[in-house]
Amino acid sequence: MAKLQDYLEQVNVFSALKEEPEWMLELRQAALAKVDELAFPKIERVRYERWPLFNIDEQALAGEYALSEEVAGAVPAFDAMDNHPTLVQFDDTTIFEQLPQELIDKGVIFTDLFTAMKEVPELVNQYYMTKAVPMDEDKMTAAHAAFMNSGMFLYVPKNVVIEEPLEAIFYHNGNSQAHFFKHILIVADEHSEFSYLERFQTKGDQAKKLSGNIVVEVIAKAGAKVKFSAIDQLGINITTYMNRRGYVLRDAMVDWAIGVMNDGDVVADFDSDLVGEGAHSEVKAVAISAGRQTQGIDTRVTNKAPHSIGHILQHGVIRERGVLTFNGIGHILKGAKGADAQQESRVLMLSDQARGDANPILLIDEHEVTAGHAASVGRVDPEEMYYLMSRGLRKAEAERLVIRGFLGSVLTAIPVKEVQQELVAVIEGKLLA
Repeated sequence: MAKLQDYLEQVNVFSALKEEPEWMLELRQAALAKVDELAFPKIERVRYERWPLFNIDEQALAGEYALSEEVAGAVPAFDAMDNHPTLVQFDDTTIFEQLPQELIDKGVIFTDLFTAMKEVPELVNQYYMTKAVPMDEDKMTAAHAAFMNSGMFLYVPKNVVIEEPLEAIFYHNGNSQAHFFKHILIVADEHSEFSYLERFQTKGDQAKKLSGNIVVEVIAKAGAKVKFSAIDQLGINITTYMNRRGYVLRDAMVDWAIGVMNDGDVVADFDSDLVGEGAHSEVKAVAISAGRQTQGIDTRVTNKAPHSIGHILQHGVIRERGVLTFNGIGHILKGAKGADAQQESRVLMLSDQARGDANPILLIDEHEVTAGHAASVGRVDPEEMYYLMSRGLRKAEAERLVIRGFLGSVLTAIPVKEVQQELVAVIEGKLLA
């Protein structure tokens, strides 16, 4: 594989085309200078280092792709009359953006990342890959910093409470050769409150061996409360590294609800750093692997401060020859007295050829804390299946009911009812595929 450092000229051109500020170009250049020497992030029991994660497309960096009418026609129309806070992107093109005037007047910013760099550069510069996800943490974060080609920025000012969920939809063009390196930056200022829902979806599947690298940073300042929901449905031909991370300050909370419903290979880090006293994070995740798909998911909560609370609940289902690995990591650092770290990871296999792991990891460096874990990997209970089929259900219907029950404890914990319902529909679609 060619060295990523060799793309310096193309990165400089891309930055110039986007009219980025000097600090952003310097960040890209610094990441590029380090990327080839940095190690991959370690995902226990998942060997992904040879996956096609670095197929960088020079034409995309040169700005040679445009959104065709045919591709744009595959995207549903959005109603501008409902005044709902919404952002829709297709690769690096924003095709719909709407924010009620009331929220604009309160100082809320909800726009694409490159626009935010021009209009509020000081805000972006303060938080972009400086708090939650350091640029040079590992090879994947450095590659992201160097080649990021689309993104979104959300800022909710101090004391602003938004009742209606903010929605972001990110379409990936599966017919393009362009790499899909997207950055989501969310800043919840002190004592703000809101719900945010994002969806990743692939349209088209003609191209081969596409590379995805998605980094989501959520900074929750003192007393902020963020309900973050996501439904991921990226296509079979994109191999993706995904890093979602919360940086949670004093008495703040980030409540995660994530549905990992992709068709391609995925390696993911879902992390929360509880850096302020009383910080709180709840992580709920469901995943389905099928076909010959491999998904490796690290879900980590690091209690860095006293009386911080971190809970992980994740359930996964594996069909056919799919592979799914859950690593649940609870880490209580020295000085985090009174911290609470709990986790549950369960995997259900529907095939003799499926492979699953649920690995609980507790790292405790302090006394006077509470910590616990539960993990299981198993197959559908034949007695449950026999009972349901004896009541007249076909095998496929009985299996779906068992799966719905298995995932139910996670689904009912999702705080936004609309997300619950949408995720149930997506799961049904995956199981019927």
